[in-house]
Amino acid sequence: MTKKVSKLKIIPLGGLEQIGMNITAFEYNDNIIVVDCGIAFPEDEMLGIDLVIPDVTYLKDNVDKVKGIVLTHGHEDHIGALPYVLRDVNVPVYGTKLTLGLVENKLREHNLLKSVKRKCITPGQTITLGSFKVEFIRTNHSIADAVALAITTPAGVVIHSGDFKVDYTPIHGEPINLQRFAELGRKGVLLFMADSTNVERKGYTMSESTVGESLDDIFLDSEGKRIIVATFASNVDRVQQIVWAAQHFNRKVVVEGRSMVNVVKTAMELGYLKMPENTMIGVEEINRYKDGQLVIITTGSQGEAMAALSRMASSNHRKIEIKAGDRIIFSSKPIPGNEKTVSRVIDDLYRKGAEVICEDTHVSGHAMQEELKLLHTLVKPKYFIPVHGEYRHLKKHAELACKMGMKEDDVFILTSGDVLELDKSGGQITGRVPAEQILVDGLGVGDVGNIVLRDRQKLSQDGLLIVVVTLQKQTGQILCGPDIISRGFVYVRESEDLMLEARNVVKNALEQCHKKRITDWSKIKGVVRDALRDYLWAKTKRSPMILPIIMEV
Repeated sequence: MTKKVSKLKIIPLGGLEQIGMNITAFEYNDNIIVVDCGIAFPEDEMLGIDLVIPDVTYLKDNVDKVKGIVLTHGHEDHIGALPYVLRDVNVPVYGTKLTLGLVENKLREHNLLKSVKRKCITPGQTITLGSFKVEFIRTNHSIADAVALAITTPAGVVIHSGDFKVDYTPIHGEPINLQRFAELGRKGVLLFMADSTNVERKGYTMSESTVGESLDDIFLDSEGKRIIVATFASNVDRVQQIVWAAQHFNRKVVVEGRSMVNVVKTAMELGYLKMPENTMIGVEEINRYKDGQLVIITTGSQGEAMAALSRMASSNHRKIEIKAGDRIIFSSKPIPGNEKTVSRVIDDLYRKGAEVICEDTHVSGHAMQEELKLLHTLVKPKYFIPVHGEYRHLKKHAELACKMGMKEDDVFILTSGDVLELDKSGGQITGRVPAEQILVDGLGVGDVGNIVLRDRQKLSQDGLLIVVVTLQKQTGQILCGPDIISRGFVYVRESEDLMLEARNVVKNALEQCHKKRITDWSKIKGVVRDALRDYLWAKTKRSPMILPIIMEV
């Protein structure tokens, strides 16, 4: 009797229908491996939230099966959730040198460095994790040491592209290993999972090295002026080109912004960033040099309120003040949703007399249509899952795969939490696992949910009224109050008539409760709340949160 072959389960826990929070579980029998473990940044309506991390309930419930977490590269949306996930799912972490260097910074902050096993991998190496063999394939991206993964399973080979582009002249390391993709494609690939970020854009993504030429032109044209460059902290290759331009034009380099300082320090220690001797100076040394001798590399390219450039623009930075004549280079594109905050920072910079340059100083780290077509042609998969993108990106990538000759039935657009079971005879979604967004607020992980967010939105929109009243315990008569305290609803001194009438409304409601012999506190609070809400809506067309507080004497 032949043994029945199990199917491979692909379970995305995040990273679909959004840019960020990438994490996918691959399961075969009693073995699970996890690819990436990233965060997403909070949306506008998530008031007070710092980070969004994936729901790993499924991994916690099956922790004995999890053999390890494999990382494709060191961006936050691929490694940022590790400190939170490893507390509950403490398994070995595998990644390339720079990726693990950035991970170790995070683990150190969370006091997990000693308790988490880490294994450094080089591109071309293969590791065995239970019934999986994982090969690391060199790719190019906007951070060095990015890899794709070829995962050999008993059901067939899965290729996960990670975030990639095809760069024939990368700043660090070698070009993408297209030959290995072709070899795997010839042998037969069961499933291809590929980056969809730039699928809407035609043509090829420009090489990172082209940015260097633009920077040289700007530096040449900026004689006697201070240059400030804002970029992503993790874009080490971009930082390297700024450093080279600074060296060429005899400028000192100042690195500003916490995440930028951390990444630059790690990249220099690991040999991914070459800083010529006597080029880098501390921010406290700026006043020793003329403007034309300085270049400041900073965080804040996305207009983040607490990032260094935003603080400079709003005159809140302790050591750097923007002045007339400064040339500010935004060496990035706004992430969708950040356009308004970036525009606000640019306006503030112009008000201070600075010149802002955004053109030709950034190239994407993600493949466009022609590069995606190239990889599809080389890999020739039986099945395809588009990943890393909002729904429209996934849909477009699915259409592109069909134009490349794939059948519609062999292309799967998944949502986070879907369980896709796959083998050579076919694939289907067989169930779902928990895949909610877990919100991180300060030290609290998951303690803020939809109800708390709804309250915060309510408070932010209409404010709060607190009604304080003291009742006699035996008779229920009003002894003191009612007093009404307004926070974020109206300015009391300018709305005395409204507040006086509101007090009378509350008083009447309490007297009605007394007449009807209602003594239950929750019922009294409900009557007060309803009466005051109806009155305020009629008078102001606003609906603040109303919090009655009753004290008995």
